[in-house]
Parts: sequence; structure tokens; C-alpha cells
Amino acid sequence: MRRTKSIFRNYCINVGTEMRRRLAVLLLLACIGASMDMTVFAAEVENTNEELTEEEKAQKELDTVYQMPVQSNEIEGWPQGPGTYGEAAIVMDVGSGAILYAKNIDDHHYPASITKVLTALVAFENGSLTDPVTFSHDCVAFMQPGDSSVGLKEGNQITLEQALYATLLASANEAAYAVGENVGVNAGHDYNWFIERMNTRCKELGGENSNFVNTNGLHDPEHYTCARDMALIGCELFKHPEFFQIVQTLEYKIPASETTEEHVFQQKHKMLIPGNSNYYEYAIGGKTGYTSDALSTLITMADNGSMQLVCVVLRTHGVNIYPDTRNLLEYAFANFSRVSVAENEKSEDVAEILGAGIDTEAGSNNVNEGYVVLPNGVAFEDLKMELVPDGGTSSGATLEYRYKGNLVGTARAVLSQSYIEEHSAQLKSVVGKDDGKSEGAGGNGEAEATGLFGGKTKVEKIVIGVAGLILVVLVLMFVRAIIVRKRKRRR
Repeated sequence: MRRTKSIFRNYCINVGTEMRRRLAVLLLLACIGASMDMTVFAAEVENTNEELTEEEKAQKELDTVYQMPVQSNEIEGWPQGPGTYGEAAIVMDVGSGAILYAKNIDDHHYPASITKVLTALVAFENGSLTDPVTFSHDCVAFMQPGDSSVGLKEGNQITLEQALYATLLASANEAAYAVGENVGVNAGHDYNWFIERMNTRCKELGGENSNFVNTNGLHDPEHYTCARDMALIGCELFKHPEFFQIVQTLEYKIPASETTEEHVFQQKHKMLIPGNSNYYEYAIGGKTGYTSDALSTLITMADNGSMQLVCVVLRTHGVNIYPDTRNLLEYAFANFSRVSVAENEKSEDVAEILGAGIDTEAGSNNVNEGYVVLPNGVAFEDLKMELVPDGGTSSGATLEYRYKGNLVGTARAVLSQSYIEEHSAQLKSVVGKDDGKSEGAGGNGEAEATGLFGGKTKVEKIVIGVAGLILVVLVLMFVRAIIVRKRKRRR
């Protein structure tokens, strides 16, 4: 009997070994076949690419970028926006911060010379236009042939205003460096302090995907931004009318002086030049950018009299930077409208909407209160409102409005007396329970305090928990030992 079992066991082992051997051979053959298919497929793809002309390859690349998903188009009921030949693009309403169009808006890209709008913002906030700007050796030593410049030299001295004209109009890289260095020095610091202020300011505005290492945007692997961050910076510039005065100038002259030769330069943003084929009547400001690593970048501010917008396009392929920007701005103006919160908010929790007056003049500080931006056909009642109280003894609050989860505007409000009294009573009730006073002796407050972990420190709670676990394990081991002993006795 034992011999029969042994023979049968050996037979099964031999059969199993043979089956495994055959299965291994089949798998090997399958892998070889798949590898050959992949090689053939790769060769076919390579041959297909080789057959394309350079023009066809360029068009294929353009088509791929244009067909990238537009995230705002995925919002239910949202107007469908156009594709772009830029890999990232955004349209943001200035006052509300509402994002009307979004394509890869948080992806990292090189900004090139649109960096200079942040340089200008930090300069406006930390310097005076009459401050002197002296060109040190460092201001010009980094320049390479082909870098954008107006020819300013070491030892030249001009005003901060003149340096900003050269920076924003002519995109002069040496002027941008001088702005950062001199504003930093005049503030008691240096150029690196100015760079730190650029990064800090971006974060303060809500930017989370940028890192700036210079003031001009010349290529550096660690110098990057995203469409959303640049739009936030553009919106903040509406508080500085001097910015718009500079960027709307068609030609500017730095006159000759004892230290400086005369320099004349012109506007580069073609949407701001009347008579140019890319001129756009609602464009009121912006900045161009290009490097071989960044490709074309552009930030544009626009105002049609009822809405103020910032449009940013990054890493644009081909010569599509201006058509893309025009299409995006036209899309936004045609499909969205401002709606007053004060005229529509009926909540009993709100006594008054603050700042409902809207000043659409470029540079106004009062452009961020009292309205939402809605797609045409969407009613105010379709929005979800979240009330965020200021807290403490304040009766103020911020009202946040969303459509399908997308923020479309905020408003400042005064809370109603009924809201204040109701929530004050709730707060007192909660405090009373926490103190063990509202339920009296033997109430819920006392019960919570006298439970297993009542009054224990965190360490004591951990010790009790571990001791309990050890006890359970010991009991299980004891029970198992008894069961094993009984089985042995039965045998």
C-alpha cells in the first residue's frame, strides 16, 4: 500500500514538472512573438515618421497641442472654449478671480520675458518712479549676443521710471536686472532680496507653482511658472495705473544725459499697436516673451467696458500667440457676464453686501467686490453660496459663490442680527457642554469625563491600550493550548 502511494506521488510530481516545463516553453514563445511584433510596429512607426516632411511633422505637432484637453470644457453647462496652440492657457476675470477658461493652468512652463510684469509689480510696491537706477557691472556682464537689449551700459544712470519703460516696452534684459538690483539696494538690501520678494509676492497672491531666479526671464532650468500664477500677478497690476501708462506707450525715449546716451524704443505687443494686423481694440496692456526653451509666451490685459480680463498663454507653438489670445478673449467676452451680488442675494443670514460699486477703470483698487461672473444662461439661483464668517466679535463675512464647484466670485458682507444671535447661542451651548456645566452633575459632560479614557494623558491611554491587547493575545494562546492538549489525548 505504501509502495503504491509512493509510485502515485512520484507520477504526479513527474507530470507536474512536465506541465511546468511545457508552460514555460509556451510563455517563452509568446514573449518572443510579442517582441517581434513590437519590433515590427516600432519599425513601422519609425518608417512612417521618416516619410513625413518637416512641414508635415510641424503640423502634426501643432495638431497634437491644439487637441490637448481643455479642463474648463469639462464643467457641466460651461461654454465650450476654443483649443490653443499653446500648451497652457487661462482667462481670468480681474475683479472676481473667476477662471473662465483653463487649459493645463498649473503645469510648469518657462515664462521667458513675461517674468518682467512681476519685476514691475515688485518695483512699484517697493520703489518710487523717481528713484535713481545706476547700471553696475553685474547689470550688463551676463548679457549674451542676441539677448533683448536697448544698449544701456555700465555707469549709465537713469530713473526707475525710465528703466521700467525699457523693461516693459523694449524687454531690455539689462534694464530688468538694474531694476531689481537698484530697488533692492535702495530698500537697504540687494538683488537677491528683490528675487526673494518676487517669489514671496507670487505666493501672497495665491501662486503655488512658480519659482523665479532672475528679473528678466532669461532661461534657467529653475526659473518657471504656470498660467494661473501669471494671471494672478496680472490681476494685481490693475491696482497700478502707472503700469498701464507704460505698456500702452507706442514709443519712448530716454534722453541723453551726462551719463547716458539717448535711447529710443517701441512697443512690442502687437495687440496694442493700432494698424497692426494683430491689433485688438479691447487690449489695454501686456507683455511678450520668447526663448527657444520657453517658445512664445504672452500675457494680455483686456477691458471691453463691462469686464476686465487677464489672458495668459504659455509654450505656444508656431506663430499662433496672438490668434490664440484673441480667440480666448473673444470667447470670454461673448459667453460671460457680471452679475451683482447685492441685487440678487436673498439669504436671511446676510444684512448687507459691501463694496457693491464696481469701478471698471484700469488701475482701480475697487474691482474685487460685489459681483460674480456667470456663463450666459446661468441664473444666480443656480449658484451654491458658502458663508465664511470673519470670526471673533466681527459681524463681517466673505460669501463664496460656485457653479458646479467652480468659483465664480466672492463678496464681502455684513451678517444679519438673527445669524449672529443664532450662532452665538450655539457657541454658548457648545462651550457649556465642554465645561460640564450645561448638563449638571451626572450629565453628559461628566459621563464623557469618567469613561475608560476620561482624564487620562495620551501616554496613559496608549499604555492601557497596549496592556489590553497583550491580555487578549495571552487569552487566545491559553485557549489554543487547551484545544491542542485535548486533541493529543483523543489520539
